[in-house]
Amino acid sequence: MFRRPHNCWIMAAALLVCPSGAAHAQARSDENAVTQAEDAFGFSVGRESLGIYNSGNVRGFSPVAAGNLRIDGLYFDQQWGLSGTILDSTSIKVGLSAQGYAFAAPSGIVDQSLRHPGNKPGASMVANWDSYGTYGLEVDGTLPVSTTLSVGYGFNGTHQSFPDGTNNFNHTESLILRWRPTRAIEIMPFWSLNNDYDDEAGTFYVPAGPFLPKLPRLDHNEGPGWADFRYKGLDEGLLASTRLSENWVLRFGAFRSVWDLKHSYSGLLVNEQPDGSGDRQLFVDPPNKQQSNSGEIRLTHSVPDGPRLHVIHLSVRRRDSKQEFGGSEFIDFGPGRIGEDMTAPRPDTFHFTQKSHDHVEQTTVGFAYDGRWRNVGEISFGISKARFRKETDVPGDAAAITRSSPLLYNATAAADLTKSIIVYAGYARGLEENGVAPDSAANRKQPLPAILTQQKDAGIRFHVTRSIKAAAGVFDLTKPYFGFDSANVYRQVGTVESKGAEFSISGSVTPRLDVVAGGMLLNPKVTASSAMGNIGSKPVGLPTHLLIANANWKSPLEGLELDVALQHRGRTPATTDNLVFLPPRARVDLGSHYRFRLARRSATFRLQLVNLFNNEGWGLAGSGVYTGNSGRYVQGYLTVDF
Repeated sequence: MFRRPHNCWIMAAALLVCPSGAAHAQARSDENAVTQAEDAFGFSVGRESLGIYNSGNVRGFSPVAAGNLRIDGLYFDQQWGLSGTILDSTSIKVGLSAQGYAFAAPSGIVDQSLRHPGNKPGASMVANWDSYGTYGLEVDGTLPVSTTLSVGYGFNGTHQSFPDGTNNFNHTESLILRWRPTRAIEIMPFWSLNNDYDDEAGTFYVPAGPFLPKLPRLDHNEGPGWADFRYKGLDEGLLASTRLSENWVLRFGAFRSVWDLKHSYSGLLVNEQPDGSGDRQLFVDPPNKQQSNSGEIRLTHSVPDGPRLHVIHLSVRRRDSKQEFGGSEFIDFGPGRIGEDMTAPRPDTFHFTQKSHDHVEQTTVGFAYDGRWRNVGEISFGISKARFRKETDVPGDAAAITRSSPLLYNATAAADLTKSIIVYAGYARGLEENGVAPDSAANRKQPLPAILTQQKDAGIRFHVTRSIKAAAGVFDLTKPYFGFDSANVYRQVGTVESKGAEFSISGSVTPRLDVVAGGMLLNPKVTASSAMGNIGSKPVGLPTHLLIANANWKSPLEGLELDVALQHRGRTPATTDNLVFLPPRARVDLGSHYRFRLARRSATFRLQLVNLFNNEGWGLAGSGVYTGNSGRYVQGYLTVDF
């Protein structure tokens, strides 16, 4: 039987998920994504990350937009991302890594583990910088109050500079408590608040025809200096678990997530000509707030049966989210050109119109089963009934109410062909969110309808050697496809089927050399609605492939480790009509960790040269909307554990 990470065979039955956030069990100076990642599908710890997927892109789609996030395994509807001062690590669950994961979703699961305060006092300090001008300081730690109560705390203050010349100042404060009044009960409330100031709005570039735009030089913000974002981001919640008896565990998670925008701007250079000239436009948004209350209560019962283990889950998930959108003022500044700074003064007043409101309520009741037979295989399935209600209130129109009560289900099976070879297959049907319309759309920022998605996948996992494991699989994912119609309204224009393959190789080649490599090969196809006009057969933003390779070498010089990261992204459709493609792009990063003692404390100095060959290329912010990527730069940080 495939052994789960961290030897969680029995613990997974009792606690549902492996307790990967065991607070400061690993010092922050030891953080290294290459040596800690289980596979190449997506992993981050502290300030380091790697993988072919991330929380915004799994198999060509976004788990964040779809609502497939979890906190320590429990359902979380995110409006503002968890701060690094309370977040220990993030793992992407797809394919075999999602085997046995209750209520799997077609777009993958993003499982976030919190920093659980430990029993011993300790703290870490991280000072960071980069050659664009970023600098910051982060402190987090644990303070035991008693044998049953520990407090975790965190602070981060950063002046962030971006490749396009914009910058901001932000600070985050967080608290997390871990109370264990008995051996069977754990209660963990947390709170994290982020404040962002003077966050300059960059510029998006929209060409006048089917060609890639000329982009401005890096580290130069040509937008108006007064067009700054100001917002607050809040995440707070409560995690609790109790062992009712030897084989019964009850878990509860309740979360509140808020993104409170005080003022925001979106700058555009539209109708851009090949020489870089165009028209300067600016959208000014009124204050708006996105907020959500969400959570899950789950009862888990395990039934040991000799070499077999049966695990049953009963779950109720709930979310109540509200969003504001619209009411923006549009300002046309007239002709402009790349490289020329905007000097127009800030208007004395802005004339906002009434805002629209979107309110979603969803309750999902589910049953899941996971059966494991040691050295034979595993089978799991889940079935859920969702009740979904969405009310959209646009000024001047009657309230639009959408209701849906779909039946959602998933099933997976894995078989142990040998002690080191496992094959698996799975199917999932889910109800997922779909984000908001992009800034360049006539219905910009309007929440999009929830959609039904389905996925089939299969694959194999095996050990190349005792210390190197590999996985390979195929998948077929079908979703409604959203794009621009002839009126520039962003809405469903067809369906997309993404067929692809993925692979991962990870482990220790030698005691000194660790590798994580993988790739995704994608062949998506759009079937457009007959009345939608010129819709290409390839979906916007999905590359033909993405390949990565990471290696970390412990040099003979004590404490010095060298690393390299390689990435190659394939040709990518850039417009809905497929008349423009982004060319392939490669990136090479070189780095090092130097571990030493500083004032008798464990310390690590991290230095990294990013994008060695200065291959900037274009970033894609939507169909026919472009930004620049970062060029070559240096970044580093110093971590000290106390």
